[in-house]
Amino acid sequence: MDESRKEKILNNLKQAKETGQLKTESIRDIVRTAVSESASELKEGRAEISSLVQEAIAAVVEIFQDKEGEIKEQVTASIEGAIEGISKVRQKSISNRQSEIQTLQVEVDKEEEQLQQEIDEVLEDIQTDSQNKSAPVKEAITAAIHTAKNSEEVAMLQKRYAQLKAQLAIVQANLASRYGENYGDIGQYLDEAKTWYEKAKENPEVFTGKIEEKQKEFEQKLGETGTAIAKKERQVKKLLAELWKSISEIFHHK
Repeated sequence: MDESRKEKILNNLKQAKETGQLKTESIRDIVRTAVSESASELKEGRAEISSLVQEAIAAVVEIFQDKEGEIKEQVTASIEGAIEGISKVRQKSISNRQSEIQTLQVEVDKEEEQLQQEIDEVLEDIQTDSQNKSAPVKEAITAAIHTAKNSEEVAMLQKRYAQLKAQLAIVQANLASRYGENYGDIGQYLDEAKTWYEKAKENPEVFTGKIEEKQKEFEQKLGETGTAIAKKERQVKKLLAELWKSISEIFHHK
């Protein structure tokens, strides 16, 4: 951050101080705005951003250097504002990436659906063609088709797919919470996680009596997080982090 940028922060802080509005929230807002504007102009990496943040904090310290008893609170507000400013710059990029992931996921789901449809059609054609075969051949084909449609391997793959989708939805909820501002998006990801989790519960290899306690814990946290999102409470990020830990313990339980 060049000197003019620091001076701009100092002027904003002084102006707020003179009008009696220099509260911690004001400091956070001033620093967040300055860092966000500057970070969006930077083309380099961590070094420049670190220097930018240090300059912003230095401006706050300069304003409050005569009030040592309050400096901790003010510096904390400036650091929080700087972090929020950096995060805001990345929000758009991350949001775009999430949209790309969602688009690709929709395409993958369509391809898988088409694949399954093609397989079903092929099996139906085989079944139809077998009508003119001898009884033993017809019975053998019918049995083989039944086995193919209901094979344990296919069923297990579908359940593991549901497991991964549930985990991915919670990862996306955490990202939306950390870098986004729309509680509706977070709630949508949690709804997806719940849907896929219910499908994953059909997997007997994972959901045994040994993880019953972890399962109850996860489902309780899922409900608590949903309630917190509905109320737009501040502990949403903490609850989402705990939710990720909980589902990871279920699906990685030995």
